[in-house]
Amino acid sequence: MQDTLTKNQKEVAATRATTMKAAVLEAPQSIKVKETALPEPKAGQVRIRLQGCGLCASNIPVWEGREWFSYPIDAGNPGHEGWGVVDAVGEGVTEVKPGDRVAALSYNAYAEYDLADANKVVKLPEALADKPFPGEPLGCAMNIFKRSDIQAGQTVAILGIGFLGALLVQLAKSAGARVIAVSQREFSLEVAQECGADEVIKMDDHYKIIEKVKELTNGNFCERVIECTGKEWPLNLAGELTAERGRLVIAGFHQDGMRQVNIQLWNWRGLDVINAHERDPKEYIKGIKAAVEAVEEGKINPDPLYTHRYTLNNIDKAFENLTNRPDGFVKALITF
Repeated sequence: MQDTLTKNQKEVAATRATTMKAAVLEAPQSIKVKETALPEPKAGQVRIRLQGCGLCASNIPVWEGREWFSYPIDAGNPGHEGWGVVDAVGEGVTEVKPGDRVAALSYNAYAEYDLADANKVVKLPEALADKPFPGEPLGCAMNIFKRSDIQAGQTVAILGIGFLGALLVQLAKSAGARVIAVSQREFSLEVAQECGADEVIKMDDHYKIIEKVKELTNGNFCERVIECTGKEWPLNLAGELTAERGRLVIAGFHQDGMRQVNIQLWNWRGLDVINAHERDPKEYIKGIKAAVEAVEEGKINPDPLYTHRYTLNNIDKAFENLTNRPDGFVKALITF
């Protein structure tokens, strides 16, 4: 829904407001929109009037209700892919000012407003003024790409073509690599082709996939393999597709239990195995800044990958689709 207020009207409205709407996960698969207190920025913080927030697959465990979660979850949590306009700053903040459009590294962004540390927001240039910009996942893709060390002329296999995998296809192609995309859904293979993949293979038969990649690479397999599914079988398949002295990059979110992997194969081939998840906020911010540049330069185009949009009022449907992934689903955004 478009906000037709002028900038001054928005600032006045924000000044007068004392409450906001936020999504609250009250119990597993039970989410309600509630009126909550408008947060006030402390020293070193900024408040952002959110324009949107991406929905992340890492939200599925808390939505489904794993035993280690306690409910209700804090208002706006686990939204962490927000972008919007700074409307208030705390004491000592000089990096940004009210009116700046930013992507934020914050954690309660399923709400109309959220707080972030001033050093955990990235200004968005005017060239991106009309574009959604869920900074955290875009930055994540850039950081994974950096740690993959993809070089021109290499063959790169990417397993799992969701939002992250599709962005990595684009980035690998921009680096001059040959890309083989492996994924389960026919739709995701089409997305991979649209993103520039040279070859696509359906992820359905372990040994057939190995033989196909062996054939495509003259028996050498791939210098770089990036696993984006977060599942055990594709992780083992990824090892089989990696060339001797190649690099196996784990980008998938492996958070649902232990994994058994073929260490004998990894050891015999002398693989470099990279767990490409970052935990240092400074690295996330570097990634978001790199994503801004990559979008401006045309190295990535995430816009076609934003396939589903929702509001706070139907965020429950967004979570259902995130979990069930209907045909055509790549990335969902909650917009305000």
